[in-house]
This record gives sequence, structure tokens and C-alpha cells, in this order.
Amino acid sequence: MFYSLAIDPIVFSIGSLPVHWYGLILGLGALIGLFLCIQEGKRFNIPQEFFMDMLLLGLPSAIIGARLYFVAFKWEDYKDNLLDIFKVWNGGIAIYGALIGAIICGIIYFRYKGYPFWRIVDICAPGLLAGQMIGRWGNFINQEAYGGVVEESFLRDKLHLPDFIVNQMYIGDAFHHPTFLYESLWSLLGILLLMVLRRQKFVRAGEIFMSYFIWYSIGRFFIEALRTDSLAFDGSSGVAAFINGLWSPMKWMGFEQGYLDPAYGNIRISQLLALLIIVAAIVLIIVRRVSGQPKAHYLDPIISTKPAAADAVVPESAANTPQKPAQPVQPLEDPSEDKETKE
Repeated sequence: MFYSLAIDPIVFSIGSLPVHWYGLILGLGALIGLFLCIQEGKRFNIPQEFFMDMLLLGLPSAIIGARLYFVAFKWEDYKDNLLDIFKVWNGGIAIYGALIGAIICGIIYFRYKGYPFWRIVDICAPGLLAGQMIGRWGNFINQEAYGGVVEESFLRDKLHLPDFIVNQMYIGDAFHHPTFLYESLWSLLGILLLMVLRRQKFVRAGEIFMSYFIWYSIGRFFIEALRTDSLAFDGSSGVAAFINGLWSPMKWMGFEQGYLDPAYGNIRISQLLALLIIVAAIVLIIVRRVSGQPKAHYLDPIISTKPAAADAVVPESAANTPQKPAQPVQPLEDPSEDKETKE
């Protein structure tokens, strides 16, 4: 059977400068994430310029962190070709590294603007997932971050994928798991989950962000083992067996782990990191709840300590609630009329 050629990773060229699909897709993901942040920020009267500046600072920080993380674990492939480190349009960035870079930037930027860290990252969590969801399609174009070998019938008859995805998953001389698609769909479900969760009154500051880490890491743990390009290291055989045991339900559903080059190790770094993040996030939520540290709820007003942003304090829901002007107490009035709804 004839299969169409892979999609050209270059969209067009401006003179001798090629414009890659990968970069455009990452940019689109960043803009969609920014849009979600701005829309949610309006509920708290946070100016959109705050989020725009955050993107301008956070995006390069995330890319640098993602690239450094990837290169650090693939140093043998780059030590003799240092210029290749800068060729991010060819792929080779790690999401966990991007998060590290973005969080470091966020801590500095939010403090400079006078906003509490946990409140802002809660707002940004769905936007982060949106960026990851769209960014995975850059991996699709580059034919990277794919999974192990599968039959064509699995893609067409079981997953019912359109031709353009099936054809792009024909890499080398075989079809492969579209792990980019699995993670993209998992992220989409996560966005919907977080949007529902953040409207619940019991949610405390920081818990949306922690829920983002938990959700993403659960999906990443199971999807990572399907891939054939995982970053790995040599570790305890007991730890490797424990991780494989946790992954075993995937085998019951007919999935097999992708090939892991023994030269890289026996433990996939992203799987181990995903487990550690899940445990750490759950423990942090519990400890903060028990200690009473997160006094603020997600729906509470967000107050900046900087005078320039002091007017960004009231969420839209509170702003739309009728407020009574202060007045002397009238003894003949029904006391119930003076009751105020507390958040």
C-alpha cells in the first residue's frame, strides 16, 4: 500500500530563513494559554497586561528550561555538536524542564508585581495544559515522541484515526503509537476538569495548580512507557520492577511498552518524576490543609501588595453582588435585611 509522504516540517521560508511548523504550533499553544489566563483574570479584575508580560518573560524561560533539561540527559549526543543545542525547532525539549523554568520566572515576576504566587498559578493552570495540549502537535509534525510499533489496523479500525494522522505515524518502516495524541487528549480532559474544579467553593489557594500536576503526571506516567525515545538512567532493579508493576494495567488493555535502549538505562526519568510529583502534590495539599496554611480560597479576591495593582482586588462574581451602603441601624427594620453573604 502507498503511504503519503510525511508532512514537511517547514511551512515556508523568508529568504534563507525557514519557518517551522514546530515553532508556529508552540506559539499558538502559548497564545491559547494566554487567552485562558486573561479570561479568568477578568473575574478578579487583573489587567490583561499582567498576563501578557508574564508570557513574554515566561515563554523564553520555559524554552530555556525545557532545552537545558533535555540536553542534560542527552549530553553524549550534544557534547561534540554544541551548536545543535540551540536548534530547538528540531524538537528535543522536555515539558518538566519547561515547568521548572516557568515556575522560577513566575516566582520572581509575581513577587515583583506584588501578587501571591499560589493565586496566580491557580489561574494559569488550565492555560498551561492548553499549551501542552497544542504543543504536542509539534511533535506530530516532527515525527517525534511517538510510541512503539503497532499494526495499521490498530490505528484505523480501533482508534479510527484520520488518514493524515495514520500516515504521519508511519515512521521508518512501521506504524507507531500516536503518543502525542494520547497526551493531547489527556490534557484536554484535564482542562475541563480544572475548569469545573475551580468553581467549587471548597477549593483552597494552590490546589488547582497541584491538581494540574497530579492530573498531568498520571497521564504522563502511563503514556511515557509507550514511547521509544524516553530519557532514562540506570537505577535499582527493584524500583524498575515497581514502576513496571504500576504500569501493568495497560497490558491488560492490550498495550505494550515501547523499546527502551539499555544504553540509556532501565528507569524512564519522566515516569519516576511523575510518581514523585503525584505523591508530593497530594502530601502538600494535605499538609497545607491540616496546618491551615491556605487561608484563602480560589474564589476569594486577589489583592496585590503593590500600589500600581491595588485596584485588581475583586472577582467578577463579587463585583456583581449588590452591596448595601453603610447606614445607621434602624431598630424597627427586620434584622434579616442586614445579613450579608460571606464567601
